[in-house]
Amino acid sequence: MNTNASSRYDVVIVGGGHNGLVAAAYLARAGQRVLVLERLARVGGAAVSAQAFPGVDARLSRYSYLVSLLPRKIVRELGLRLELRRRRIASYTPAERDGKPTGLLVDAGDPGRTRESFRALTGGDREWQAWQRFYGTTARVAERVFPTLTEPLPSRTELRRRIGDDAAWASLFEEPLGAVIERSFADDLVRGVVLTDALIGTFTHAHDPSLRQNRCFLYHVIGNGTGDWDVPVGGMGAVTDALAGAALAAGAEIRTGHEVTAIAADRTPAGGTARGGGGADAEVSYRDLARGGEGTVAAHRVLVNAAPAVLARLLGDAPGPVPEGAQLKVNMVLRRLPRLRDSAADPREAFAGTFHIAEGYRQLATAHAEARDGRMPSAPPSEIYCHTLTDPSILGPEAVREGLQTLTLFGLHMPARLFGDPAAKDRALAASLAQLDAVLAEPIAGCLATDADGRPCLEARTPVELEREIGLPGGHIFHRDLAFPFVDDDGPGDDAVGHTGAGAWDAGARDAGAGAAARWGVATDRPGVLLCGAGAVRGGGVSGIPGHNAARAVLEEGARR
Repeated sequence: MNTNASSRYDVVIVGGGHNGLVAAAYLARAGQRVLVLERLARVGGAAVSAQAFPGVDARLSRYSYLVSLLPRKIVRELGLRLELRRRRIASYTPAERDGKPTGLLVDAGDPGRTRESFRALTGGDREWQAWQRFYGTTARVAERVFPTLTEPLPSRTELRRRIGDDAAWASLFEEPLGAVIERSFADDLVRGVVLTDALIGTFTHAHDPSLRQNRCFLYHVIGNGTGDWDVPVGGMGAVTDALAGAALAAGAEIRTGHEVTAIAADRTPAGGTARGGGGADAEVSYRDLARGGEGTVAAHRVLVNAAPAVLARLLGDAPGPVPEGAQLKVNMVLRRLPRLRDSAADPREAFAGTFHIAEGYRQLATAHAEARDGRMPSAPPSEIYCHTLTDPSILGPEAVREGLQTLTLFGLHMPARLFGDPAAKDRALAASLAQLDAVLAEPIAGCLATDADGRPCLEARTPVELEREIGLPGGHIFHRDLAFPFVDDDGPGDDAVGHTGAGAWDAGARDAGAGAAARWGVATDRPGVLLCGAGAVRGGGVSGIPGHNAARAVLEEGARR
């Protein structure tokens, strides 16, 4: 198909994940003609629900599973019909002290109960008081930083001034996170619980001089100014359904089963080339996977909801280093929750929050060192939570009557490099479940439900499978290493160059000029092409923030024409 008047759009969005849908909804509501092209047969990317096991009516959040960073501003402005439910129990971490099983329970609704749990575990109030001080600091930082994520990028100096706490700035933005953790806490288990938020999908360690761990930690403690991680009622698919509904209602066009194969865009300033005629600045070529055939559409702007490495390939550029994801995602359906070795702990509470496994501070360091050396961690760290304890609506009526529960395990320090061997997945799964069994009073295998074919309801996804199934290079759930939410004081793009490891890609974006796209942290080295996915400066997580910011940049540029 040749480009013609009917195939010209104001904006073409590559990828129908949640960020692309947010951008589509905002732009269509502003009167833009918007087309979303999605390779898969459904939209949502990693934010989807699926009936993973035949004959078992449970709609699991197959990839992403909790929500913290989605601003209430976006929910309100797009009129999303979406409920995010708070978890009363923040976390439970099983432990053994003096040869007896015990655990640390963090009850978000009862500080006194949490204090007693700290006291029972550590023998005093020191760690509890340190916990209060540490998370009091992160809460103040969250209140000041989170609102900036949907504003033009502040400079480093501006954000530091906004935070207004030099000690907090140094601890979170300048020195490796391990330093403040070790200054603040003495107990190895407590240190580990704190560090885990710095390791989600990120292969790093407490004293990494690149501060990769600090950036990951920051995004995990600032969501909506509180750092709470909430349960999407109806599962992650409900988030996507709400966003897709908003985009379609606003007039956006969504085509699934359409794989983008190339993007043609010049490095000249926007408007300097009328590629495709009619003042368009880019052309997008695609393949219709359902009906066959190929096509091309022209657009004033192309928003890319895919990793920068994928964008480089679509543009015909050298891709640079391939990102590397570092997680194992396991989904389970249980006949019932397992009993715990810690008989004082109620499984319905312990599994309702984040259940930490093998995540002591030294255990995390050992697992990282083993994986760094190319060995499967001998005691893989992971965290688990049960969606259905907070939201049983993802179960069908029969599953509810049977008392089924879902369980999600997210394993850390499982980099893609470990999965070159086809048998590596089975080893990783077996080792991870062995660590879970070590804190249970019964094997988890005995609690699994079975599907219509009599098979246990358990599935696992490695970084390799995430790349194959949903197009994440290296299985990196954030598309590339996260960036601090500011630009260095000498201009847009410097933060990305200095901290994300993207190098020349972001340098090119900076050199393209400090226009609206750079101001909003979504620029590339092609003025007509913007990032709207997790690879943008303030990307990562189910947030919609890059989609919002890319839309704002497009509308700001349009207003200046």
